[in-house]
Amino acid sequence: MIKNDAAVVPLADGLVLRQARPADLDQIGALLSARGEPDDAVDHRLVVTDPDAGLSACAVVADGDRVVSTATLLDEEVCIGGVRLPAGQVELVATEAEYEGRGLVRALMHWAHERSAARGHVVQAMIGIPYFYRLFGYEYAVDIPQALNVNALPPPLPQPGDGNATLRAARPSDIPAMAALQASAQGGIDVTMPHSAACWRWLLDHESSNLVVLEQAGTVIATARTTPPGEEMLLAEAAARDESAARELLSAVGALAAGEGLQVVHRAGTVTGNAWQEFIDHEPRRSAEQYYIRIPDVAVLLDRLRPLFWQRLTAAGIDRTGRDIVISTFGAHHRIPVLADGLGEVVTGGAMQSPGVAGGAGVAPDHLAPLLFGPHGFEGLTRIRPDVYAADEDLFRTLFPRLTADVLSYYLPY
Repeated sequence: MIKNDAAVVPLADGLVLRQARPADLDQIGALLSARGEPDDAVDHRLVVTDPDAGLSACAVVADGDRVVSTATLLDEEVCIGGVRLPAGQVELVATEAEYEGRGLVRALMHWAHERSAARGHVVQAMIGIPYFYRLFGYEYAVDIPQALNVNALPPPLPQPGDGNATLRAARPSDIPAMAALQASAQGGIDVTMPHSAACWRWLLDHESSNLVVLEQAGTVIATARTTPPGEEMLLAEAAARDESAARELLSAVGALAAGEGLQVVHRAGTVTGNAWQEFIDHEPRRSAEQYYIRIPDVAVLLDRLRPLFWQRLTAAGIDRTGRDIVISTFGAHHRIPVLADGLGEVVTGGAMQSPGVAGGAGVAPDHLAPLLFGPHGFEGLTRIRPDVYAADEDLFRTLFPRLTADVLSYYLPY
């Protein structure tokens, strides 16, 4: 594990993996710009110069004095049913083309996961290129909402004046109000990932998107994140005090789009999602788009979720006192004792190929993240995955229901 700036991990062919250093920043920025987007260099500096992250959040693979690969780990938090799960997110991954295929990203992902564990993260969440990150233990689990076309706009905002709402760029002083609006928007969602305090600061200087607020009489009544005006604008992460403010927000951002086209990311069940129903084209989903989730230690995660499982059991009126809840991932199994006043600590055992005999459920390891965080729930997964099943289907449908999700990530997945 890399513990300090001096620590290095030797790799093949004389390469070394180590923590990033101040002298690396120009090279890292050039690498990220060349292999990704020019704005990635700006984003990287925002992260590594922030007191909440710093250079320890970034690692590089170096060939002598040359940086040839890099990755950065961000601190996040995933919330589910009132349980807060410390999480990590790997971003800003890039490798020089001539060094590809030599396992450098694998080494950097190992570094990121070790650092994530040391920081107490019990899951990792990320956006990534199709399939690639499944090689490192990630599985698709949480749906990314669609970006839908706006077919009409609410009546335009009145000219600015006393009491009228105005749209403007967000400022650092707006962060508490924006965070409160987002917390309200996510209040009715099962699985959420809010922006961290550091991420709010970074987004104010992020060049690929803009944070905007709608202000009325000195009060922020709505907020959103937009792409810069251009060919077609995207309106994402919209949150509003009420439906009136949501309509005014859409109208104001539509005016900025100036006829070039506008899409909105639909947040079903939120104030903006409800207020914009008549103004957007509700198209069928054309393709599967999902966030990756990685579960590094199943027993640790199940243990953190015991209060939620108990809440679900008691809400359904299910009394299993004295009987274990058994979940097998086939190569291992996990028992959760059911006590009179709650669930006991998770006990992990060896391979269990026939969990039905023990009254348990079988869940293939690559389906566990979708089961715990995804939209299908146990019932839905049993219909499409032969290796998700249970002897007591009512019990496991209760423990693992269908879930809604809303993820606020550093990068917009569009």
